[in-house]
Amino acid sequence: MMMTIGCFHAHYSNIALTEESLAPYEVELVHYVDPGLDRLKHDDDFSEAVTHEKVSQTLQWIAHCHADAILVTCTLFAAVLEQEAQHVPVPVIGIDDPLLQEIQQNPGEYILAFTNPATIEGTMARVNLALQQDDKDEQRNGIEAVLIPSTFELIMRGDKESYLAAVSTGLQQLAEQYPDSTVVAAQLSMAPAAARITADTGMLIYSPLASLAAYLEKKLGVALSLIICFITLYLYQSNLC
Repeated sequence: MMMTIGCFHAHYSNIALTEESLAPYEVELVHYVDPGLDRLKHDDDFSEAVTHEKVSQTLQWIAHCHADAILVTCTLFAAVLEQEAQHVPVPVIGIDDPLLQEIQQNPGEYILAFTNPATIEGTMARVNLALQQDDKDEQRNGIEAVLIPSTFELIMRGDKESYLAAVSTGLQQLAEQYPDSTVVAAQLSMAPAAARITADTGMLIYSPLASLAAYLEKKLGVALSLIICFITLYLYQSNLC
């Protein structure tokens, strides 16, 4: 039976990225987009309690709409998942969960690059919590957050090409500045820029899409599409003849 994953986004541009990443899998993706919290984050009376309440309500609603699991692609939303996901009757995966696992399994120097300043504090709190929960005693080096300034407003107003160019430049500069660190594009919207820099320069930039499919396959048991499997099997058998 096909699994239904409800995808909770803060911006519509994350829909295509998620669809492309999970295209080979036998899953139905149902998308829920709400840019409201990002628009309110600079209000004088905005607080973390507002984020908790909205994320909690939306997760419950998505689960109620027959989702088998929920993928939260916004790091601002994902920052409160530790508290809110435990009250949801289906598995909830944050877009930065694969990154947290990567950092736990591979200690070292990490530069986490952001374009949205509102997501930095919450994401770094999740990183620190994940490291505290890790029972390994291996020596860990620094994990630093860096903002690529004056970029997030570009994607929020729909100027994807300017955003891609600006973020690509920022990520390349960070990779050159920190050659001994793993540079991470910490937000899903930054994934195309990370892929561009890696393809153009050979400098590896980790992004949320780097291991998302494999992570969901392990955590949720999502399966590769039967069509893809049949094509692969056919090509393999043809090569044997």
